Amino acid sequence: MNLESPKVTVEKSADYLFQALSDVKSYEKLMPDNIAKFEVLGDDIFNFGLKGMPEIKLRMKDKTPNSKVVLSAASDKLPFTLTANIDTLSDVSSAVQLQFEGEFNPMMAMMIKGPISKFIETLAQNMNKL
Repeated sequence: MNLESPKVTVEKSADYLFQALSDVKSYEKLMPDNIAKFEVLGDDIFNFGLKGMPEIKLRMKDKTPNSKVVLSAASDKLPFTLTANIDTLSDVSSAVQLQFEGEFNPMMAMMIKGPISKFIETLAQNMNKL
């Protein structure tokens, strides 16, 4: 299952966004209003929970300076990645698009597609809070 957020323009440099998205503490600022829990577990791993959803643990998987940050599920039960693609527009603005990729059975995919789409859209819209 592949989902993409709308591409959002952020009045921050690509370097600034890359640094912010490379710090797991920053993700708390991006979370939707219905967040029930956010906990930093280490330099490259955090745990979060939304009301009515199971908690998810994400680990920093890969980084390409000023263009890409990849997080992956720390659990093998629901294998997926969340990638932030950063494009430089100018010295003071960038475009960010989030990409969710996961392998789920058709029933699970049907159940989570809506909530995941809304979640990554909210994360993208909150990029200007960084």
